[in-house]
Amino acid sequence: MREQTGENKGIPVVRKILSANDQAAMRNRAQLAAHNIIAVNVMSSPGAGKTTLLMATIDALKNTRRVGIVEGDVASQVDAERIATTGAPVVQINTGGGCHLDAPMVGQALESLPLDTLDMVFIENVGNLICPVSFDLGQAYKVALLSIPEGHDKPYKYPAIFEAVDLVVVTKSDLMPYLDFDLPLFKQLVRGLNPNAPVLVLSAKTGEGMDDWLEWLSAQAA
Repeated sequence: MREQTGENKGIPVVRKILSANDQAAMRNRAQLAAHNIIAVNVMSSPGAGKTTLLMATIDALKNTRRVGIVEGDVASQVDAERIATTGAPVVQINTGGGCHLDAPMVGQALESLPLDTLDMVFIENVGNLICPVSFDLGQAYKVALLSIPEGHDKPYKYPAIFEAVDLVVVTKSDLMPYLDFDLPLFKQLVRGLNPNAPVLVLSAKTGEGMDDWLEWLSAQAA
């Protein structure tokens, strides 16, 4: 084999090109910023309580923040119909089998929301603890929900989502007395992966802990 000498040793110089998703995420972020909208990407496994929390949040903020929702599901519009009962504008995205939302999908959804009249947009991602975390949607913040019935060991099994988010919310706290959920250990595991992410504990059903969630949202919006 011929030896290569000099500054150019035959190694091609490769320029990193943003993926189509990242380019779309940049456009989404710019569009949201132009309307002074804070976007929050809410991720969790199925049944963790994303929709219930968002409905309670919309109700709590109705006199102070104008909220829109992008609702992501593999199929159906059941959750979007629930959100619509609050009066908040909502756009449904069905992925047709895909395990996550991507930035182009969200960009199309934003075109159907009345951005000029909104202060905050929640993106309810497809229920999954793995795929959604890899895709930037143009959000300002990422939030992971974990319900008490899922168990405190999930940071062991799905570390990537806990490493990537700005906030972890433990939902369905009203079930704590009935299930073996070690909250101190869970917080310790999250801190080991992501020392900057607060862990909030709440129940959208009873209202316990909702004030902490609303204060966090208010602080980010400010």
